Amino acid sequence: MKIRKKINKKINQITKLIITILTIYSTIIYAHENIFNILPQPSIGAKSYILIDYNTGVILTEKNSDEFHKPASLAKIMTSYVISQAISKGNIHRHDDVVVSKNSWATGNEEFNGSSLMFLQIGDHISVENLIKGIILQSGNDACVAIAEYISGNQEKFVNLMNFYAKKIGLKNTCFKNVHGLDESGQYTTAKDMAIMGKVLIRDFPYEYSIYKQKSFTFNHIFQKNRNLLLWDNTLNVDGIKTGHTENAGYNIIASATKNNMRLIVVILGDKTEQDRRKNSKKLLNWGFETFRTINPIKKNQKIASIPILYGKYSSVRVGIKNNVYLTILKNQEKKIKILYHIKNNKILAPIYKNQVLGSMTFIINNHIIGKYSLVSLENVSKGNIFICLLDYIRLLISKWIHQ
Repeated sequence: MKIRKKINKKINQITKLIITILTIYSTIIYAHENIFNILPQPSIGAKSYILIDYNTGVILTEKNSDEFHKPASLAKIMTSYVISQAISKGNIHRHDDVVVSKNSWATGNEEFNGSSLMFLQIGDHISVENLIKGIILQSGNDACVAIAEYISGNQEKFVNLMNFYAKKIGLKNTCFKNVHGLDESGQYTTAKDMAIMGKVLIRDFPYEYSIYKQKSFTFNHIFQKNRNLLLWDNTLNVDGIKTGHTENAGYNIIASATKNNMRLIVVILGDKTEQDRRKNSKKLLNWGFETFRTINPIKKNQKIASIPILYGKYSSVRVGIKNNVYLTILKNQEKKIKILYHIKNNKILAPIYKNQVLGSMTFIINNHIIGKYSLVSLENVSKGNIFICLLDYIRLLISKWIHQ
């Protein structure tokens, strides 16, 4: 009887961690169907917009976010992303000297007529670092051409890189035709894709992103201000990123702001005026911060539990989640969160490898999944010696006999 109790205790330790309640799972609605649509939405007159939580990617509100629009100068975000990739790979360096070609000549190119410029002259020597600032802060179309030719030899090859990275980072409805965003047939994007673009830039190249918050830049004694008026708004902590405007595109903006532990990204495409663009983006950001919270209930590699294992050098393995867990919730909803644990197998056998997926952890509010993460091993557990393996084998045989 004592042997049976010991065996049952070990087996029960494992099976208790397998929480599979079918009646609960059958009523769960996945968060992909925006669970916040039931909230009163802010009234925004722009053709298309989206507001997302940076840490979770959850859409807080949107309107026509998959509708095609001209990107205007928002295309320059991808231009700066490609530049950052080239720098990170060592293909170019920030201190490199670039010589301005005829194609980059501001006053000699009719395509640039009336558009935003850095006012480059043929034969000018300018560093990659200053060209980056000219693109980000002055929205210089001429600077885009100069850096594209320096990196790729010509604009067409650089545009191919823009579209390559667009697909790689998950932009499903975006196509670039030039390096600066001026209207061109076949060039389009969506508010949702631009939100992803902003999120990826912030995540992958924080140094590059930090340039977007600078309020001005002077080159060749020409002083120009950043066109993102939200940077001067003392009621919001906006730290980027870009505005754009052409006659066909209307007034576009992607902006990001932080408050407490939350970062939001807003995109507006096709607004009527510069002031509408500023007012509506501010309205959406404020609504987001007033309505929602981002919480970080579990840190990466934090031990959540120890799972009993068989045939191992040790009798259990520590499990946790590989990355930080972020959840987007309505304010004051923390106490409503329920957690379901699921272990893939009722008998975990050694050897176990670090980061091996052993199960999952699901966070639910009111039968809606708000986050699902893999439970992984936080350590290696090698196979035990022959005595341990034999003992566990006997335990399993007796367990099968008991439960027959």
